[in-house]
Amino acid sequence: MCIGIPMQVIEQRDLMALCRGRGREEMVNTMLIGPQEPGTWILNFIGSAREVLSEAEAKQTNDALDALEQIMNSDGEVDVDTYFADLADPNRKPGSFPGDQG
Repeated sequence: MCIGIPMQVIEQRDLMALCRGRGREEMVNTMLIGPQEPGTWILNFIGSAREVLSEAEAKQTNDALDALEQIMNSDGEVDVDTYFADLADPNRKPGSFPGDQG
C-alpha cells in the first residue's frame, strides 16, 4: 500500500525540491505542482508532489499517519479520537466533515 506523506519544502531546485517530513529528508519531483517556496507543505506520493497542502491539512494527515502507526505498533487499544479530534468534535453536525460550511 502506498500512502501520501506530508512534507515541507526546504529548498526548490529546478523541477525537484528538498523536503522534510516525518523524520526524513527527501528530494521530491515538483513537476505536477510547479516550483514551491520554502515552508510550503506538499503531499509526497512515491517521490512526486501531488498537491500543495495547507498547514492544517498537513497536520491532519500527519495525525492520521500517527494513528495508523500507533495501531500497527500497539498490543492494546488505541484511542483514535486523540488523532482525529476534528472528527470527534461533539459540536460537529452528524454526517458533516471538518471544514463543511453550515
